[in-house]
Amino acid sequence: MLRVKVREAMQDYRRRTGERMTYDLLAKLTGLARPTIESLASRDNYNTRLSTIEKICRVLGCQPGDLLELTPPESTRSEN
Repeated sequence: MLRVKVREAMQDYRRRTGERMTYDLLAKLTGLARPTIESLASRDNYNTRLSTIEKICRVLGCQPGDLLELTPPESTRSEN
């Protein structure tokens, strides 16, 4: 499963720039709805478009690989 690391990317943005990024500000700068950003940040199985990932990457100054993480399938995680 792919996980979108929005919170981590927002924290990295703050470390790099010294500017705090909120869901509201990220929504405003990307043109995305705040509930979309909240879902990306909190729902592991949220399915999104690549254009959404691109918008977030452009605003946060990161690459898609910084924003996405491949995690083991549920059955593998529960066995460990």
